Amino acid sequence: MRIILKILAAPFVVVLTVLWTFLVFVFCWGEMLLNIASGIVGLLAVVLFFMGQTTGGIVFMVIAFLVSPVGLPVIVKWLLGKIFDFNEALKDFITT
Repeated sequence: MRIILKILAAPFVVVLTVLWTFLVFVFCWGEMLLNIASGIVGLLAVVLFFMGQTTGGIVFMVIAFLVSPVGLPVIVKWLLGKIFDFNEALKDFITT
């Protein structure tokens, strides 16, 4: 019975390995673009503060925080780590 589960788990390991590699590649490019966007939106927020539009400045600062390396990319890194851990657990199950 255990050998059947190992045979069934093998395609999932292949798919997860390819998927994780692709997602890391896309994440690296996306993170670079989000860093640029965060800088631009942050500068626009400062301009809005100087123009007297504090509500717009606060909204832009929140958006700049979310797309900064401290915001959404941290959640994506955590999810990628969970996918990697699950893939490694499947590999350990197959090899033992």
